[in-house]
Amino acid sequence: MDWQDEGVVLSVRHHGESARIVTLLTEAHGRHAGLLRGSGASRGGSIQVGQIVRADWRARLSEQLGYYTLESLGHPGAMMLDDPARLAALRASCALIDAAVSEREPHPNLFAATRTLFTLMAEMDDPGDWGALYVRWETGLLAEMGYGIDLQSCAATGATTDLTHVSPRTGRAVSAGAAAPYAGRLLALPGFLVPGRGGESSADSLPPDSAIRAVQDGLALTGHFLENRLFAQLHAAVPQARARLLEVLRGQAQTPAQK
Repeated sequence: MDWQDEGVVLSVRHHGESARIVTLLTEAHGRHAGLLRGSGASRGGSIQVGQIVRADWRARLSEQLGYYTLESLGHPGAMMLDDPARLAALRASCALIDAAVSEREPHPNLFAATRTLFTLMAEMDDPGDWGALYVRWETGLLAEMGYGIDLQSCAATGATTDLTHVSPRTGRAVSAGAAAPYAGRLLALPGFLVPGRGGESSADSLPPDSAIRAVQDGLALTGHFLENRLFAQLHAAVPQARARLLEVLRGQAQTPAQK
């Protein structure tokens, strides 16, 4: 058995003295592990989480772990080395996929979205911009896993405008008027997630502090459904890498005086 595919490196684990077990999210073969012989090296250098690779996989039987030969096609993380928050987001996305996606189940849309996320994040410096993109990616992951958030209209009135909150119970949007009596029980909906908001959906339209707060609201929103729907159904905890992302973002949002 053998195949060739493009993949994103999700995790790299030691196996013996000189081999690694590498797990990829591949375009056509889903989340797939394989053994990489020899100090974790490949054509193009060492293998790191978040790296884009071309993979050759071989095994005698399809159900076996098999062996990888990997060729590096690019490493977006190398362009984020001076930004702990972007690196944390890259690692969080890889950890979420590795923990949530069933092995060898194809998810080509998730692969494409993840590859695009990494490529664009590597080019973005502003946390409001890449943070909004990352939150959108998490909403896409939830939808891909069958736990999508419905932001098209208000759950109470059917209105499609002035959507400001999300019900933590139903995962549906709520308009400002309908949310007012229950605001303390609802999750804030950042403008960049509201469908059809045009320029308002971009963090470019917000002052830096407001943009970061909007990203934090978005992460609180997706985090609720990651924990209480997706990972609750898996009977597992949300990967620690995502908590690390929140920690780094909170640290960056603090002023020097607060630190």
